[in-house]
Amino acid sequence: MNISLDSPLGGDPKLVYVVLNKRRVLLRTGNNIAMLSIGEFSRITGLSVKALRLYHQKRLLVPTCMDENSGYRYYDERAIEKAHVIVRLRDMAFSLGEIGEILRSCDDEADVLEYLARQKQAIQARIRQHRNILVSLEQIIKKEQEARIAMERSTFDVERKTLEPMLIAGVRMKGKYSDCGKGFAKIGKALGRHLCGKPLCLYYDGEYRENDADLEACIPLRKQVEVEGVSVRELPGGRCVALVHQGPYEELGRSYAKILGHIKEKGYKTLLPSREVYIKGPGMLFKGNPKNYLTEIQILIE
Repeated sequence: MNISLDSPLGGDPKLVYVVLNKRRVLLRTGNNIAMLSIGEFSRITGLSVKALRLYHQKRLLVPTCMDENSGYRYYDERAIEKAHVIVRLRDMAFSLGEIGEILRSCDDEADVLEYLARQKQAIQARIRQHRNILVSLEQIIKKEQEARIAMERSTFDVERKTLEPMLIAGVRMKGKYSDCGKGFAKIGKALGRHLCGKPLCLYYDGEYRENDADLEACIPLRKQVEVEGVSVRELPGGRCVALVHQGPYEELGRSYAKILGHIKEKGYKTLLPSREVYIKGPGMLFKGNPKNYLTEIQILIE
């Protein structure tokens, strides 16, 4: 690269040229900049040199000229406006591919309206998705915090307590006890963002039934919402005896023996349905250790 100076007659050098690829290119005119080095262009536009090289590679912002020997890039003042357009579009979360399409097909803001409307819709969809993710995160965090508190407070002894009425969504079915998971899945799919508490199961039989148990999967709700195939109603409260079971579901029998023995000893008269509240069980992310599952058995009494 060769630099030459030209002087007007009777004056100091005013014109600065750079020889690029065997041709002279005007670099400066007096104190005015005609061509900008990549460093100067970077400072003016706020784009890093690394970004400018990437945009050159992607053909978004091609230098006005480039020295084949040194690899130096030079930009004229017209490229500044294009750089500012790219920065603005990047601030609006357009991808480089989308920016390239806009630059190729649009000359002014009227032409770009369709792209802006489409981008607005895409961002709104992402916001809705992020809100749903936030709800899921809040549910996981709340569930784990409540499980820790329950484990710290529980004496794992039978206790009497009063249950408050609660708004629930329920799916009643007949089948195996393990089928309640299908009910929870149906409720979660239909009412996910309205759920607000620990899942529970209502058992309407007064005895163990292997394949035709009458049960209802339930989850508390924030507000009344009508959904086909799901019973949304207030679950009455009342007095009950309760016992927190720690361990796998297959071992619930020993806790039932303990709570039913207590009921018989006290002479309580029981009411159906009985309840199992799943304080801690398989999580949304990990199955977890069944030895740490917490299930509260609640049997209502007169």
